[in-house]
Amino acid sequence: MESAILREKRIKAWRRAWKLDLIENTNPEWRDVATDFGFEPLRETGFLRSQE
Repeated sequence: MESAILREKRIKAWRRAWKLDLIENTNPEWRDVATDFGFEPLRETGFLRSQE
C-alpha cells in the first residue's frame, strides 16, 4: 500500500502532458478501469484528450 501511495504522489507532481502520455500508453481507449475492480463506471466528464 505504501508503494502505491508513493507512486500516486510522484505522478501528481508530473506535468499534465506526462500524465496524458502515461494514460495513452497504458489505456489507449481510455476505458474506465474501475469496473475491473467491481466499481460502477464513472459518468462521462466531457474531458477531451486533446485539451491541455
